Order: sequence, then structure tokens, then C-alpha cells
Amino acid sequence: MQAHVLGSGAGGGFPQWNCNCDNCARFRQGAINARARTQSSIAVSADDTEWVLINASPDIRAQIDAFPAFQPARARRDTGICAVVLMDSQIDHTTGLLTLRESGVPLDLYCTDMVHQDLTSGFPVLSMLEHYCGVNWHPLPIDGSSFTIPKAGTLEFRAIQLSSKAPPYSPHRHNPHPGDNVGLAISDSATGGTLFYAPGLGKIEKHLKPFMADADCLLVDGTCWTNDEMQRREVGRKTALEMGHLYQFGPGGMIEALAEFPKPRKVLIHINNTNPILDEDSEERAILTREGIEVAFDGMNIDL
Repeated sequence: MQAHVLGSGAGGGFPQWNCNCDNCARFRQGAINARARTQSSIAVSADDTEWVLINASPDIRAQIDAFPAFQPARARRDTGICAVVLMDSQIDHTTGLLTLRESGVPLDLYCTDMVHQDLTSGFPVLSMLEHYCGVNWHPLPIDGSSFTIPKAGTLEFRAIQLSSKAPPYSPHRHNPHPGDNVGLAISDSATGGTLFYAPGLGKIEKHLKPFMADADCLLVDGTCWTNDEMQRREVGRKTALEMGHLYQFGPGGMIEALAEFPKPRKVLIHINNTNPILDEDSEERAILTREGIEVAFDGMNIDL
């Protein structure tokens, strides 16, 4: 299995278009050792030919251009994307569906009932697509059962419920439901490799631990360094936990939590523009390195 990081940033990417926090300002000045990042999304494939897009970022047009496998040019109109899986209904994970409206066939879309409700009500992107390419919706099971995608070869997927809120626009924003947000355990029966992917991980619950312990790679939430990062950077009032993300540094944080799992390779994704780990020369990045934790970047390949 190949996993390709299309985008490694949180909502807004890095640098964020309207932000002059220390990271964004120094990036524009050329005064920071950091990479630009588009909004988070990955693609997985068993054969390097047919790719499953996981989350459709608003930056998908640039991400497609940067990844030649998405345009194999086998016909006048072609794509390497065989299906789309949505893990939630957040704006930064679904808006890219509009860019895919020119598909010559209906999009094969996998998402939970709750995500489907959001995308046909508060943000009716799926209803809009019916006037363009159309959508073949496949309900994503959240009962622990696995599912396969016809063109994805030897890949097997399993959605695992996460505790999180629906997006601010959702009709049930303040009434959480199972299926608002999921993690994905993806395995390849040909190689035996397993990836656990969860860019929106507010806490590591007991039922997640067996999946995380058995994975060969954990690609998990790296949004904020501290719980009060937004206040520290003077760009917001909400804590990381209030936004549905587990902070990295401090008691109960992601660094401490990941230390429980010795087997997997550990990679952080969905990095907010305010996070000091974006600076590759920072002490925060050095702490991660000492803990054996990597930071995803756009274009990163993970071979499992």
C-alpha cells in the first residue's frame, strides 16, 4: 500500500491567507525554515494506479497538479481517483468535491449517514453535484465492520468512531452523533501493511487503542502544540480540545499518548499555521524528533 500526503496543513493551510502570526509572518519574510502546506488530505493505493482520495480539500486542484499519479492520461478525460472517502463534513475536508464536478461519471463517495446529512442540508454540496456529475453514495459503516472499494484492489477499510462535534454549520452542531467524525484503519491484504489515519483526534479513547497498537503507521492529529495555542498566538479564543483536537505537549497530550504504542511509525498531520513545529529548527520540532515522531509534509510518501 502506498499512502501519499496531498495536504498536511489544517484549515487555511500554511501560511494562512489572512494570518500574520509569528509563523505566517516569518514565512513570508523568508525568516523561517518551514514548508508551505495545503489543507489536509491523503490518497491511498494498492497498485499505484487506482487511488482512493480521503477527504477532498479546498486545495485539491493544486494537489492534483502536484501528484502525477492522479492524471494517468489513459484517455482524453481521465483521473487516477477511483473513489472518495470522507471522514467528517468539515469545510476543509469536503469543499474540494465541487472541483470534482467535471467528472464524466458519478463520484463514488463513501461517508457516514451523519456526514451525508450535513452535506445535503447545512452544506448541500452533494445536492449541488446532482446537477453536474452526480454521486453514488455508499454509507460508511461505523459498527466496526470492514468494507472494500471495488477498484481499490487489496485494500480493506474500517471506520472507527471518534468523539467530536459536527461542523459549525451543521444542524446538529451542539448535538453530537456517532459518525460525525471517524478514524480509518486501512490495511493491504497483499503486503499486510496497516495505516491508522485520524486527522481530527480529540482524545485517544479505549476502543481506538487496539487499532493504533497494531498499525504499522499512525498518521494522526498534529493541529496544536499546546491546548491554549490560539490564545498564545493571539489569533483566537478556543482551545485545541474545544476545536476537537488533542494538543501535543503537556500532560495527557499526543506526545505522551503516542509513547504507549512502540510498534508503529508515528507521523503528525493537519498542522495548524500557529503550531511552532512548522519551524524545522524549533525546540518543539527537536522534542518530536527525540520522541521518534515525524511531521507530515505535502508530497510525503508512506510505503506499507
